Amino acid sequence: MEPTARALARTYSDRVYPDPWAKVEDYRRVRAYAAEHPTAGRTAVGNALELPPSRVRGWLDGGRPDPVRGIEVASANGWLDPDCEMAGALVGLLAHVLAGGSINDMFVPAISTGRRIDREAIEAAFAAVGVDSQSRHADSDGRTTELYPAADASVLGRCLVAMGAPQGVKTDLDAVPAIVWESPEPIRRRFAECYVAHRGIHFETKATTRIQEERPASYLTDLHELIDECVTGTVSRGPRGLTISADAARELGLS
Repeated sequence: MEPTARALARTYSDRVYPDPWAKVEDYRRVRAYAAEHPTAGRTAVGNALELPPSRVRGWLDGGRPDPVRGIEVASANGWLDPDCEMAGALVGLLAHVLAGGSINDMFVPAISTGRRIDREAIEAAFAAVGVDSQSRHADSDGRTTELYPAADASVLGRCLVAMGAPQGVKTDLDAVPAIVWESPEPIRRRFAECYVAHRGIHFETKATTRIQEERPASYLTDLHELIDECVTGTVSRGPRGLTISADAARELGLS
């Protein structure tokens, strides 16, 4: 199940390796060869593995490529090939990011509070994947409070990108990430509940809610199917968004 080490490695860029996963594999080959041949120097190791000795030297001296460091951090946190509980928590965090957050150019995820999603809910979402969170703009009258990880932020963000979250602008996303569809029904329902809580427009005079998205039609089709399967009430789709009936909204926990 996503994220995997391979998918995480490929969120990195490299000037030498078109595929950063190949760099991880070369690093592992070097370390394995050196363990079996402890007296071999960089030239011998490089010749044996057909790698430049200058590249091998750094790895023999304790240096690690960035993707390797990221994999180690993600593995230590339980984010790679996650068990069922962690997978559900990661999909829950993905819902918060897609509906009410973003991942910046440094791969740091941030989630905004809203009318139905308070600070405690976002803190709980980060805590479920094992990280504390901190806030910014909490005292600003003109900006929404955002929460982001207090540690391992960029690696967590890369894991979310490996799961299908967009880095930067979200409007080009053309489908609900595959991992959501692959998740068990209770996790898909929690995803839908979180998404609607973030994005559903509150109306003072009626209990229906509406989600408006500046995204491709294929994304709206996916989102409609996902929410509709979670409720018995009516969910309808228009050209720019979804309308969720009062009964469906109540099923999703909205009041």
